[in-house]
Amino acid sequence: MSKEKRDYYEVLGVSKTASDEEIKRAFRKLAKQYHPDVNKEPGAEEKFKEIGEAYAILSDPQKRASYDQFGHAAFDGASGGPGFSGFDASDIDLSSIFEDLFGGSFGGFSNFGFGGGSRRNSNRPMKGQDSLVKVKLDFNEAVFGCKKTIKLDLNEECSECHGKGGFDEETCSTCGGSGRVITQQQSLFGVIQTQTTCRDCGGLGKTYKKKCSACNGNGQVRKNKEIEVNVPEGVDNEYQLRISGKGEAGKNGGPNGDIYIEFIVTPHEIYERDEEDIYLEVPLTITEAALGCKKDVPTIYGTVSVDFKEGMQTGNKLKLKGKGVKIPGSLRKGDMYLVVKVITPTKLDRSQKKLLKELSESNLENSEEFKKYKKFL
Repeated sequence: MSKEKRDYYEVLGVSKTASDEEIKRAFRKLAKQYHPDVNKEPGAEEKFKEIGEAYAILSDPQKRASYDQFGHAAFDGASGGPGFSGFDASDIDLSSIFEDLFGGSFGGFSNFGFGGGSRRNSNRPMKGQDSLVKVKLDFNEAVFGCKKTIKLDLNEECSECHGKGGFDEETCSTCGGSGRVITQQQSLFGVIQTQTTCRDCGGLGKTYKKKCSACNGNGQVRKNKEIEVNVPEGVDNEYQLRISGKGEAGKNGGPNGDIYIEFIVTPHEIYERDEEDIYLEVPLTITEAALGCKKDVPTIYGTVSVDFKEGMQTGNKLKLKGKGVKIPGSLRKGDMYLVVKVITPTKLDRSQKKLLKELSESNLENSEEFKKYKKFL
């Protein structure tokens, strides 16, 4: 007759309303206390397995909900349970739980009926590394697009050994062909098992009797390459252009990496750019601002004539629709904004001073701004 299982909440010593963090803390404390490599008292191993099983259920939201509704029957297929039939401690990967809670790669759990994780395949095809290249553009190159020739150093597959690094292949004697070297160390939580890449074969599981002299056994050679790039219209600072499959060579037959080109745009002498919009500060004399004027304005598409109404103030903006920068990958263009700056003359001849003095004797302080100011005098 099988022993009746205790309530999982009771096993961990927490209430049924315990939070995930409270459950985790309780398990961590009990696992340290009852690990068989630490606790040699009779029944410690069974207690340890019981704690692990309780945590595996209560740390999983779906399993915990089923347990709260059906109890242990939720996992034995009885009493109308939800179908976790046949569940037992061997279904728990406690090694991964310990890695999450304590860090490190824990071994030895198979001795207590708990499953282990799978080993990573070192021989799988690996994509080559991506490369980042920064390219300078002047303002017009960024706005209107251009062609650029880029020089960079890249690893390419060795043509002599076809990327293998040597000739006359044989199984690595150090790792036995696994590509990994396993070391074990006794600790507070039992045997800690650490896997590292084999230094002799680089994780490939095989070595070569004769090293390739062309690549010095690396399977790749460094080469200087020139790539012609079509820079699209409208790129800006930190905009990245991806060139697929032109980066570093892959390993074990894996694809090449990609090249990412990041642009650095030189500022313009008079234009300021804000994404797809262009801003231009337009200087007006005090008479142009007061009386209004028609003025030629340079845009990135050529000179246009613009009417400035009378009474313009510094900071006033005029919008020229569609005179901004084209958005990359779109037909839409931004706008251009003309920002008025009224220039006060600093050098006047005698006749100019006389005219301004006559003007100052007339009442020019009739605007709302002056009225508000005078209220507080």
